[in-house]
Amino acid sequence: MLHKTKGLVLRAVKYGDSSLIVSIFTELFGLQSYIVNGVRTSSPKQPYRANLFQPGTLLDLVVYHNERSNLQRIKEFKWSLVYKDIYRNVHKNTVALFMIEVLQKCLTQPEANPDLFAFIEDIFTHLDDSDAYAAANFPLYFMSNLGQFFGFRIQDDFNEENCVLDLQEGSFVTSRPTHPNYVEGMPCEQISQLLKTRHPHELEQLHLNREQRKYLLDVFISFYVFHHPGFGNLKSLAVLHALYEA
Repeated sequence: MLHKTKGLVLRAVKYGDSSLIVSIFTELFGLQSYIVNGVRTSSPKQPYRANLFQPGTLLDLVVYHNERSNLQRIKEFKWSLVYKDIYRNVHKNTVALFMIEVLQKCLTQPEANPDLFAFIEDIFTHLDDSDAYAAANFPLYFMSNLGQFFGFRIQDDFNEENCVLDLQEGSFVTSRPTHPNYVEGMPCEQISQLLKTRHPHELEQLHLNREQRKYLLDVFISFYVFHHPGFGNLKSLAVLHALYEA
């Protein structure tokens, strides 16, 4: 059957002489793999269209879907949103690639999650429109909110008494736990502020310097390692850290 759905491209791999196998997180079907024929050739009848399948692209799709198949087909595709800045701005592109890698780590099953898709669509749309300062805060906003779609999130119960963040429990506690996986001091207040940030446009109000962003991002990644099996290392993290130091 044919279905209309939106999708975010996560990865594209060359297949044969002119085709691609593309991993796409779709609004209707969740994570899916598609074979797209003939997009790596260019002719008057078939213009070169592989650039539509760059990681991070938001697409409007018409797809064939077979529940029993691991590889689906796309009938029609076009840009859902043409980015003005993400692909030409090295800072925003690095942020986008970081978020895509995190999604690849977290998305393991082909299950529909329209709320997650709406969150992702919104964050990529606002990243494209953001200024440089807000863009630098997007990885933190993304990490502080993404986990809730997979059943885990740091509880925002920070106050004068609950002022130590236990990463294993995902909550603020009154004293240092017996294990070494905790955060204390100013970063706890900053994490609480991040957890209260409900919309990307509020990121301009987060007053963080480069070192603080780098440290907080490492905290969130440690939290994901504890709460999402197989999360592991991120290849894009070193690039993002280098960006913070630039």
